[in-house]
Amino acid sequence: MRIAVNTRLLLPHRLDGIGWFTAETLRRIVTAHPEHDFFFLFDRRPDPQFIFASNVHPVVLIPQARHPWLWYMFFEWSIPRALRRIKADLFLSPDGWLSLHTDVPTLTVIHDLNFEHAKDFLRPSHQRYMKHYFPRFARRADRIATVSEFSKQDIARLYGVDTNKIDVVYDGSHDYYKPFSAAQQQATRDEYAGGSEYFIFVGTISRRKNLTNILLAFDSFADHHPDRGVKLLVVGSRYWWGEELAAAYDGMRHGDDVVFVGHVDSDVLARLMAASLALVYTSLFEGFGIPILEAFYAETAVITSDVTSMPEVAGDAAILVDPLKPDDIASAMSAIVDNKGLREQLIAKGRQRRTLFSWHRTATLLWQSIMKLGSSEASKPRNEITK
Repeated sequence: MRIAVNTRLLLPHRLDGIGWFTAETLRRIVTAHPEHDFFFLFDRRPDPQFIFASNVHPVVLIPQARHPWLWYMFFEWSIPRALRRIKADLFLSPDGWLSLHTDVPTLTVIHDLNFEHAKDFLRPSHQRYMKHYFPRFARRADRIATVSEFSKQDIARLYGVDTNKIDVVYDGSHDYYKPFSAAQQQATRDEYAGGSEYFIFVGTISRRKNLTNILLAFDSFADHHPDRGVKLLVVGSRYWWGEELAAAYDGMRHGDDVVFVGHVDSDVLARLMAASLALVYTSLFEGFGIPILEAFYAETAVITSDVTSMPEVAGDAAILVDPLKPDDIASAMSAIVDNKGLREQLIAKGRQRRTLFSWHRTATLLWQSIMKLGSSEASKPRNEITK
């Protein structure tokens, strides 16, 4: 088959959750299936690291698709023309977007519908575009993959899509995430937290990630543990810094104990995760929640939300809290610090839980979804690329 793939999110040093999904699944799929040709559709000159094998053919399209008008031009003008030019048998889009102007069989990966559940999770222009087009994308797609049973049911319910059309392909974790020695952990605490123990928040700073309530919770926790000197490390780019979050931070009694690390590479994040007391990942909405899994592999404890997909991913290997109640989050932090045995139990359960998730399994499930759509095309003769 000639499989075209939307790879616009494969950007060096800028991979987010969907970018990692794209990179990790495609790396495994293209190398496991040299009998097929893969045409990676970029919106800028690709980095060579993303040309994973000799059966990958990079194609650069315009424009660079980074806001609604450019999204439309890229997916509704450039993509259909490219699919015709390369005579694609199938189009895979790992980030949810697809083209409404092509009849090429299409598989899209819709990771979640967070923009359908709150008006202020995204920029207004982005939210309007996605609420308008994603129902159309879901109905146009020949098959849909998503990353949790929660998201599968959410897509089916909100968009009226038959669940038989939707495949669950759980996320995985990068090999960077692993336990580190006690000496390595202390070196990481020395470098990033002045030698202190710390909780860690990981994620782009947006309203959906609920940092406001985490700051309020940490302040309450620190009030009850004045002699512990525990810090909170915030790891992620500032996508949003609204009045509510600013007021929460400015009003903190223990704001000096919050360390904003910013964006870091995966190898650094792996060390930060492994050296932490616990990951505090009390998001308001997730389609999966990859940091939960990364914490399991790094062998640290997890505090996460009792809503959307997070209980499905965490199972019994995390403390589940109401993300809207800072006191719940603070109590979980206290439980981690006050009960060493509880933390060790959670880490042991995380070791078991993580065996259910890997990028190898994700790639295998995604390939199975591709085959459900494309098996009828597999025996067709290949064509040469047209200029």
